[in-house]
Amino acid sequence: MASVKFNYADRKLSFSDKTKLKSFVLSLFEKENIELSELNYIFCSDDYLLQINKDHLNHDYYTDIITFSLQEEGEPIMGEIYISLDRIKDNAFSQKTNLLNETLRVIFHGCLHLCGYLDKKRKDIKLMREREDYYINLFLSL
Repeated sequence: MASVKFNYADRKLSFSDKTKLKSFVLSLFEKENIELSELNYIFCSDDYLLQINKDHLNHDYYTDIITFSLQEEGEPIMGEIYISLDRIKDNAFSQKTNLLNETLRVIFHGCLHLCGYLDKKRKDIKLMREREDYYINLFLSL
């Protein structure tokens, strides 16, 4: 049975209904026709995620999310998604959006990466944003 877990490195996600959110993440994979085995979110600070970025990706800059796909080829998705709550807060401010929407965007963004969506080319970014918006609106309508 698929599972979604929220873990906390040095920051804690403040969210009113985490059970609803975890259930929705499971449904996102179903809607994308992707089999999920296990997904672990790790919420953290900018500094914590910066160190992961340096250690594992050789990048020396802040980011809001890093997604690791851990399953063997052909197996159901197993992943870890590291999310900087500091970066989400800053991004919400700079993008002039509310914290809830930005939090959902990043949480769903990681799922979409695991489902095979990319975000390096302009056309891929456009599709990624469309899917993020779709799932944010669907979640908020529940």
